[in-house]
Amino acid sequence: MPHSPPDGKAPVCGELGEPAGAGDDLLEPADEADGELRQMQIGARQHAARIDRALVELVPEFSRSYLQQLLAQGGVSLNGRPVRKAASRVNAGDRVVLEMRPTVQSQAFRPQPMDIDVVYEDAHLLVLNKPAGLVVHPAPGHWSATLLNGLLARDANALLLPRAGIVHRLDKDTSGLMVVARDRATMDALVAQIARRQVQRQYLALAHGAWSGPRSRSVQAPIGRDPRNRLRMAVVDLARHAGKCARTDVLCLDATPQGCWLQCRLHTGRTHQIRVHMASLQHPLVGDGLYGGAPLGALQRQALHAERLAFVHPATGQALQFHAEVPQDMQQALSSWGLGYNAR
Repeated sequence: MPHSPPDGKAPVCGELGEPAGAGDDLLEPADEADGELRQMQIGARQHAARIDRALVELVPEFSRSYLQQLLAQGGVSLNGRPVRKAASRVNAGDRVVLEMRPTVQSQAFRPQPMDIDVVYEDAHLLVLNKPAGLVVHPAPGHWSATLLNGLLARDANALLLPRAGIVHRLDKDTSGLMVVARDRATMDALVAQIARRQVQRQYLALAHGAWSGPRSRSVQAPIGRDPRNRLRMAVVDLARHAGKCARTDVLCLDATPQGCWLQCRLHTGRTHQIRVHMASLQHPLVGDGLYGGAPLGALQRQALHAERLAFVHPATGQALQFHAEVPQDMQQALSSWGLGYNAR
């Protein structure tokens, strides 16, 4: 049965499924002796937007305040003419050139060789098995040694794609499958499939607490920033707090008095979605301290693994499906509670 926010109000929801970064346009970096020169074309996503907001999408490694300063200093030209007003509007097809000195953040978007567990690869895309502990994208506190850095080192063409072809993300301490595009057409097609909820993403999770009630539940509850702790997300009442609709289908595979072994299927991709929804059901994930879960033995991170990924190959039309075995730390935790890994 659907699960609603604690106050019992039904959320008012629009269309579900919003992939992060859909529609960012191509970056064409070139180093200049006196700084860094970037040329790019405004895409349909940025049409009629303020130029400062368009630039935040096109060069996410720079903050909006930095880009506004760059505009004010004459470091941005639009169709060959300097533009200084942040509120200036852009149109699809406009050419933008930025002249800047690299910041610490922009320098983070550089190749760094690393071992990547590739499950499948062809000329258009690759599927990888991300280990727990690896950050997907540079961000404050993690400006280097991210998956994006490794992808740039692995394939120079990744530099021509927004976010090196990454079309969806996993939290740092979540392990499992991700698909990465290797060309722009494939990237746009995969983003569109995610938006239409045609990409199947299935997770396995180990949670605290004895399971009760029906084995299968559909959790439909909006998620937004926790008003009491800005570091967390939470189930929110959309009438009072900003948030987005979210749906997770949960199936209990096995259970003991200590905890439960769960299969979770995402219909939307909100930040910390499974972690928040399970905590709202009073079943926080093992090892997820942010949402009330305690560690178990060697398992010191949230017990969440993206085990299954299925989608249609944009270039061939072939239906693809991939599976990744559960990491040893989660398997050991399962055994310690007497839970069956292969329970279905």
